[in-house]
Amino acid sequence: MPPLRPDLSREATAWSEQRLLVGVDEVGRGPLAGPVVAAAIVFPARHKRIPGVRDSKTLSPVRRQELAPALTAKAAAWAVGAASVSEIDRLNIRVATALAMRRAINRLLPSLGQTMLVIMVDGLPVPELGHAHHALVDGDALCYSIAAAGIVAKTIRDGLMCRLAIRYPGFAWHTNMGYGTEEHMAALNRQGPTKHHRRTFAPVTQLLLLS
Repeated sequence: MPPLRPDLSREATAWSEQRLLVGVDEVGRGPLAGPVVAAAIVFPARHKRIPGVRDSKTLSPVRRQELAPALTAKAAAWAVGAASVSEIDRLNIRVATALAMRRAINRLLPSLGQTMLVIMVDGLPVPELGHAHHALVDGDALCYSIAAAGIVAKTIRDGLMCRLAIRYPGFAWHTNMGYGTEEHMAALNRQGPTKHHRRTFAPVTQLLLLS
C-alpha cells in the first residue's frame, strides 16, 4: 500500500478563517544518542503543494535533502528547536520533546507578527508545549505542514549525526542516526558511551551498570 499523501485541507480551513496553520513535528525520540529536534513551519495562504511531500520516514535521505530547502524557501516562516542529551536525561524524553517543540515555535512566532495562527502538532496533545494547539495522530501522513516540519527536522538532525559520526568513528551514526542498530550496539559495548549517548536509555544504562 503506497504511503498516504498529506493534504492541505487543514491549512485551507485556517486560511478561510484568515489564519495560518503552523505545522510542528519532531524527530529523534527513539535513538540512543544525539538530541531530539523539532521544526515548526507555516506556509502562506493558497500555497501550492510541493510534489513528494509526505511522512519523512517514507522518504529516502536524498529526497528529503531535496525537499527541505524547497519547503523552507516557500514557507512564510520556519524554525527549528532542539533538546540536548543532558536535557533528555534530566527531564525524560517526553518532556524534552515538548521543550524542543516549544523552542521551535517560540523562534517562529516573532517573524509572524500579529498573524492569527493555528498550531498543529503530530501525535497526541503536548501539555508542556506552552501554546494552545491541536494534536493530530499520524499528522505527518495527513497534514502537509506537519509532514513538511518532519522533513526539515529530520534533515537537520541527520546532518548533525553525520557530522558527529566523523568525530566518533565506529558507531556508524552516519547511517543509523543514533538508533540502536547491531553495529551501534557492538561499538557501544566495545568503546563505551560518549557524551552524546542518552544515559537514561536502557541499553546505555545497562552498560554503565556493568562497567
